[in-house]
Amino acid sequence: MTVIDTFSPDRLLPQGQLNEGRTPTLANGDAPHALVIGAGFGGLAAAVRLGVRGYRVTIVDRLDQPGGRARIFEEDGHIFDAGPTVVTAPFLFEELWQLCGRRMGDDLTMLPVTPFYRIRFDDGSIFDYSGDPASMRREVLKLAPSDLAGYEAFIKKSERIFATGFEKLGHVPFEGPLDMARVAPAMMRLESWRTVHQLVSKYVKNEKLRQVLSFHPLLVGGNPYSTTSIYTLIAFLERKWGVHYPKGGTSALVKGLVGLIENELGGRLRLGETVEEVLVEDTTTEGKTGRATGVRLAGGETIHADLVVSNADSMWLYKKLVPSRYRKAWTDAKIERTKMSMSLFVWYFGTKKKYEHVEHHTILMGPRYKELLKDIFDRKVLSQDFSLYLHRPTKTDPNMAPEGRDSFYVLSPVPHLESGVDWSRMNEPYRKAIESYLERTLLPDLGENLTASHTLDPQGFLGDYLSLRGAAFGLQPTLFQSASFRPSNRSEDIENLYLVGAGTHPGAGLPGVLSTARVLDTVVPDAAAFVRAR
Repeated sequence: MTVIDTFSPDRLLPQGQLNEGRTPTLANGDAPHALVIGAGFGGLAAAVRLGVRGYRVTIVDRLDQPGGRARIFEEDGHIFDAGPTVVTAPFLFEELWQLCGRRMGDDLTMLPVTPFYRIRFDDGSIFDYSGDPASMRREVLKLAPSDLAGYEAFIKKSERIFATGFEKLGHVPFEGPLDMARVAPAMMRLESWRTVHQLVSKYVKNEKLRQVLSFHPLLVGGNPYSTTSIYTLIAFLERKWGVHYPKGGTSALVKGLVGLIENELGGRLRLGETVEEVLVEDTTTEGKTGRATGVRLAGGETIHADLVVSNADSMWLYKKLVPSRYRKAWTDAKIERTKMSMSLFVWYFGTKKKYEHVEHHTILMGPRYKELLKDIFDRKVLSQDFSLYLHRPTKTDPNMAPEGRDSFYVLSPVPHLESGVDWSRMNEPYRKAIESYLERTLLPDLGENLTASHTLDPQGFLGDYLSLRGAAFGLQPTLFQSASFRPSNRSEDIENLYLVGAGTHPGAGLPGVLSTARVLDTVVPDAAAFVRAR
């Protein structure tokens, strides 16, 4: 099979060569069985890659539809993406289609979004964040003219971090201290010991511009004041490949991947089934405590497999699904010490009028920045003020709502469930406070124009996605919870158990999650080799 060694769309095969790299699937009775826990993007991408490499693949997911956090809600004719809405580096999706001998464009259309984000500060001033260098210079000059040189120096720094952190290291496994030692000199040169906010502040002085350049970690569950500065690569990643939205919503990507798995590769999805335990048997393999042999479902059924790939929350996997006697690397005590990401309060709503002035992505900065983040990540208290992300897909794709209407979701970072907030009591007051704020700032007369309405709070992240502590993004992306400090893509203790998704290397966000599945090409043998070895 063809392996694409660097993250670059230039390495995709020309149209006429699409079928040259595909490995023929083994005869069904001879093919080893790979069971994937979870039909989020990490699990779906893993299923495609394993299927192309000759495995029989079964995906088990507890929801009634595929996609995980990328599922959809539909109400009163409105269509809502439940989770990820910012698609960057779309060629990583294209690669999955190409591995199956197809083009992504045959199944869906990617639409560019510009500006990437409209950032609205609490005083009403606006910064339009885009990938166009000239437009960005104008925006910086309008906001902080004395910081223009510093801003341009920061972008060059972001490009250097991107070249190492994303293109060279984002798709390779980190399995121990030697792997970290190998990249430590490069990380030191790139100042990865600094936080995102510290690195941004080194280059620009204006507080608003610092917020503009440092909010990105919040999109992957991190605090800009504690997230390693390697995540500043996002600034250049977005500039290089743009921000996109799939026509029909993020679920169009999910539907397309499911089509590849079922129709091109003969894989199977089992929805509405909860995995209760990863089955492990003792092994004599040196350095391993056991071997994964399948899963047991909540209803008691056992599904045997030659290997298990988990797209579940990594901390939930180890704390709840793998027996403790097989866990040396991720003990209960270590899991308790792990810093989890913040959670989210998400309100999905429709309006019976169109708000034409609102962009596709809007960041509404509240009156506080650093102190609000302290409330969320450190003090773990629910603040009276908030900063918000507002998604209006109908700006780009009007078909996401009935004619003459708009679909929205608004997302507020909140502390995870260690805060002790009783969301059964606070859900509606908090939603109402967000409604009032949006009505005052961006969406006049919102209350009288509401139609559809649905919420997801931290308790929902626990109940729907089995995310430990109701965290929305798994582990926080701090320096000492990155690379080999995260759960490994290949289980440290258990043979034939692998991890994909936000909770393993390289982490959250669509490029990161797709990259976790790409790592499997390195750590999982092709099906034919697996058969010879067993």
